Amino acid sequence: MFKLSEIKELIKLIDESSLQELEIENEGSRLFIRKPNKTESVIVSSVSAQPSYAQAAVQQAAPVVQAAAPSVPAADKLPAVDSNLHTIASPMVGTFYEAPSPGAAAFVAKGSKVKEKSVVCIIEAMKLMNEIEAEIKGEIVEVLVENGQLVEYGQPLFLVRPE
Repeated sequence: MFKLSEIKELIKLIDESSLQELEIENEGSRLFIRKPNKTESVIVSSVSAQPSYAQAAVQQAAPVVQAAAPSVPAADKLPAVDSNLHTIASPMVGTFYEAPSPGAAAFVAKGSKVKEKSVVCIIEAMKLMNEIEAEIKGEIVEVLVENGQLVEYGQPLFLVRPE
């Protein structure tokens, strides 16, 4: 995790150097700084296991901030993908919810059977709850994200073995 003082120092160093962009990864956190062109302010993006802290630090450090984005699992951390498996990917950026409400049972879990129109999760985007459907009949082999996790457009959410 990056400290606010470290982020401020890096912004200052980038501003005083000829570098245009800097990206650093450290202990599961990623920091991206891009020097502004004539029409934009400093752009800082931070990815962290605890986005609320990173986002607060970045907001204090720069006038224009891109929202903290979730970390997408590295290819070496994803389970070995069977070529016969179907991937259900996020159709939008938002927050992944496994159940219709807090305390309710998850829509699906590993081993669950789904049909084409089965709801597998909810993605909250701009305060709208969007039900995500399975798109295929089969069995959930793996749930790739955790409840409450921020997800990117196109990020794999589930692996399904088609029937």
